[in-house]
Amino acid sequence: MIVWLIAAGVALLPVTLGDRAARALAGAVWTHRCPRAALVLWQAIGLGAGLGAVGLGLVAAVAPLAAVFPHGMHTLAAQIVNGHALDGLRPPHLLALAWSAGLTTWLLVHTVRSTAKTISERRRQRLLVDVVADHSPAHDAYVLPVAGPVAYCVPGRHRRIVLSQGTLDLLRPQELAAVLRHERAHARGRHDLALLPFVALAHAFPWLPAARTVRQAVSVLLEMIADDHACRAHGELPLARALVRMAAGPADPGPATAFALADAGVTERLQRLLTGRDQPRWVPAAACSTAGLLLSGPLAVLIAPLVCLVV
Repeated sequence: MIVWLIAAGVALLPVTLGDRAARALAGAVWTHRCPRAALVLWQAIGLGAGLGAVGLGLVAAVAPLAAVFPHGMHTLAAQIVNGHALDGLRPPHLLALAWSAGLTTWLLVHTVRSTAKTISERRRQRLLVDVVADHSPAHDAYVLPVAGPVAYCVPGRHRRIVLSQGTLDLLRPQELAAVLRHERAHARGRHDLALLPFVALAHAFPWLPAARTVRQAVSVLLEMIADDHACRAHGELPLARALVRMAAGPADPGPATAFALADAGVTERLQRLLTGRDQPRWVPAAACSTAGLLLSGPLAVLIAPLVCLVV
């Protein structure tokens, strides 16, 4: 049973290190050079921590029912079916079972709430854009009649790329093309879906500074990924100039549910664009291997009872 406890708890190691470790990882140079690999690692940390915390409670709960965890889960399932779910479980084991059930419910509730709120906000924002903005066929975007520099994407199935008249007046053609490519990368890549679990995590655990740090770090990484799409088509300098012009102007803030160009990590993104985006080949492999290691234990704990049942 000790082996199963270790397997479930290995993914909790990054969480136990706290906000200082989260900030160190968020600010690491390699994460800015390899944003996709860093995003995969953050996703593995978040998912692994949640699954590990749930699995740890389950392993502790069924410990008195069998010497091996999968058999203990089978015994507990049989007792539930027969109406004797709590037989053989002492208060500490009941507490562990309640922990797993409560944590699962807590995470699911906040995920559903965050998803519903996000969908509602985006629907409202699309309606406002359709009412106050004019569609520009030349740019395939909606233009707001405001003087401040604004550029953002309202993601979703019915996405909207939104610019302001101030943006059109401020940017040169190549800079504007880079901005549009950046925002379309957000829309086509469905970066909103990648960010949503971290938004839900921050809402579920608002008292944890690490949850807010991770959410901000992932936002910056998604901006960098969109930057890479724009740079491949138009180069680094046009996008860098656009970032400087947009960030220096008296911009009207975009909606909280949108991806705005000069919103997250402008300084880090500018430094990355101007000093190079070379990605060492070994870094993505190392990051993905670490992500797989963090997920392997919790997944093994949760899948093992099902595999043993089939076999």
